Amino acid sequence: MELIDSHTHLDFPAFDADRSDVLSRSRQLGVRRMVLLGVYQQNWQRVWNLVHEDTDLYAAFGLHPAYLNDHRPADLTELGDWLTRLKGHRQLCAVGEIGLDYFLEHLDRERQQVLFEAQLHLAVDFQLPALLHVRRSHAAVIATLKRIRPSRGGIIHAFAGSLEEAREYSKLGFKLGLGGAATWPQALRMHKVIALLPLNSVVLETDSPDMAPVMYAGQRNSPEHLPDICTALAERMGISPSALAEASTRNSRELFNW
Repeated sequence: MELIDSHTHLDFPAFDADRSDVLSRSRQLGVRRMVLLGVYQQNWQRVWNLVHEDTDLYAAFGLHPAYLNDHRPADLTELGDWLTRLKGHRQLCAVGEIGLDYFLEHLDRERQQVLFEAQLHLAVDFQLPALLHVRRSHAAVIATLKRIRPSRGGIIHAFAGSLEEAREYSKLGFKLGLGGAATWPQALRMHKVIALLPLNSVVLETDSPDMAPVMYAGQRNSPEHLPDICTALAERMGISPSALAEASTRNSRELFNW
């Protein structure tokens, strides 16, 4: 199976001791390409350094809502500068990780919205997909996307919404990122939803080093776990792992123009 991990944080310190080995093992298992997402200004260079050294790694840059209180006003301008400088580079693939997080109650929702919209406009201006973090904020995110309409669509990372919300995202040109969370037996609602999702709407991801699947409970998540995630999700969807892998890889390639 050829697989694409559409959402990783391989630059995080959790991989500092064995990053090269992780990449090697992942590729031996069929995970050929991986997307690394920037989450705050301080890690953009780290992400780009890793991507620049490996032709099968791709970068997205953004200001994650969970770090709202760490972002400086100048960071948004600098994000635009980064996108301008790297415009057209084959390994710049998206704006992200951006979005709205209503689960973390200490984060000001109005400030999140302003930052989210500004970054969506950058995705529009640079004609890039948007990779979205959405926690307990589907209604607000969908309403925002209907107003701004990013032309390249994007991915709803770690999708955990309803079937109706999935359909709304699909209409807006967004794929649904599925990973380790849906492999857990207690994710009963998600099991029902993913069994009804059309194959052309899903992409696979790990969110490494976070969101480990049930078969690696308590361990660092890794792109090398993506084949097992694929197998577990395919069973929930009532299809073969190869069918899910093929669809996910095709959807990712189309989204990123690979």
